[in-house]
Amino acid sequence: MASISSPGVGSGLDVKSIVSQLVALERQPIDKLQREKATTEAKLSSFGLLQSYTNNLREAAKKLALPSTWTASTATSSDTQTVSASTTGTVSQGNFSITVSHLARAQSLASPTPTPSTFGAGTLTLQLGKWSGSGPPSFAPKSGASAVPVSIASGDTLSTVRDKINSADAGVRASIVNDGAGARLVIRSQSTGEVNAVKITASGDASLDNLAYSPDEASTGAMTETSSAKDLSATINGLSVTDPSNTLTNAVEGVTLAVKQTTTVPVEVSVGPDNASMRKSVDDFTKAFNELNGYINEQTKFDPEKKVAGKLQGESATRSLQGQLRSLLQAVSGASASYPSMSSLGVELQRDGSLRVNDTKFNAAVADPSAASAAFTADAAGESNDGFGVRFSALASALTDGDGLLQRRAEGFRSQIKRQETLMSTLEDRVARTEERLLKQYNSLDSNLGRLNGLSGYVSQQVSAWNNSKG
Repeated sequence: MASISSPGVGSGLDVKSIVSQLVALERQPIDKLQREKATTEAKLSSFGLLQSYTNNLREAAKKLALPSTWTASTATSSDTQTVSASTTGTVSQGNFSITVSHLARAQSLASPTPTPSTFGAGTLTLQLGKWSGSGPPSFAPKSGASAVPVSIASGDTLSTVRDKINSADAGVRASIVNDGAGARLVIRSQSTGEVNAVKITASGDASLDNLAYSPDEASTGAMTETSSAKDLSATINGLSVTDPSNTLTNAVEGVTLAVKQTTTVPVEVSVGPDNASMRKSVDDFTKAFNELNGYINEQTKFDPEKKVAGKLQGESATRSLQGQLRSLLQAVSGASASYPSMSSLGVELQRDGSLRVNDTKFNAAVADPSAASAAFTADAAGESNDGFGVRFSALASALTDGDGLLQRRAEGFRSQIKRQETLMSTLEDRVARTEERLLKQYNSLDSNLGRLNGLSGYVSQQVSAWNNSKG
């Protein structure tokens, strides 16, 4: 009797291989979901960059929408080694002739020769102010500056006194200078100008008189003035100007003059519109727009040779963004009668969708900054009369804000990824249960076939024995 058998099945059944192949079939929907999820994640990543480029455009447009961009001015000096000039804010165009007779300087005092190496206990009191007149001079304390006491202990050295003065924050700096005849304490005002001179009084041990300077009092002190405090003295267009510092910030409205040395001939300063700054703002906008436009073109193109589409090809939000930007570029605004379009301002749309600044047109526009400013900055009740900087800033903000088109689309991708992950998790559980069930079934089948083959062998033996007994 032939044995009962099944090719490849029975006690030698490859249960693991069979179940693995069946499970692979069950996993096909999961594999498809994983590919779809990877595609969605790539789109989300591309959208993140799209939002970033749009934000860059918004910031550049905001700069164009600022009136201060179009009132920027610049100052030039005929001799920057003597007087350098810069502008701070809105400045009227003009020319200034500056002469400088002397610079502002700080007062400097020195202790006598020799100066004691140690001192007795007492107090040095330092006060900033202005010395006036002579024989003896009078002292007027500086407004807002308080007298600063410095306590000196018995046995303090010159170095200790120096350190205590420097730690007192009294508006002066102390140092020790050895002039060959011995060590001397030198005290110098930290700021220039007559109002920043110093008076020093001493109380306590008589040795401290060596460190005092009070020529308006009977006890004048032994310190001498090695350099008097001076204010800057200059003329601007023939008008006398004095200042405690060598930087004039209030002499000409909106102009800062840094004076470095006295003059032998007048220094000419010219103030006018800062066309270079205005051009940079337009160039920054053009660059931001071109980067955004180039990125959209790259992400939405199709490569016919490789048959590969950009990650955002067919995305309605991307097409809508590009369409709105191009439409706005070609729009007309009533903000400025002289410059009704971006093209009239020199910002021209090219065939590939990029922007280029026409130098001739732009230079003509900024020759009249007020008209150019209106074309970019006007914020009227009606959108048709808004400036182009205001329009582009508003559009970019509307696209990228919390409920904007790009943000909503990005949230849509995130939600889609969540749904895909949830479905994959559900399918993974189902596959796991299917695998467990198949393993049980095929292991049972393998066991049963093994028993059947064993029974077949036993029956064959009995039949053979019975046949032999008949012979």
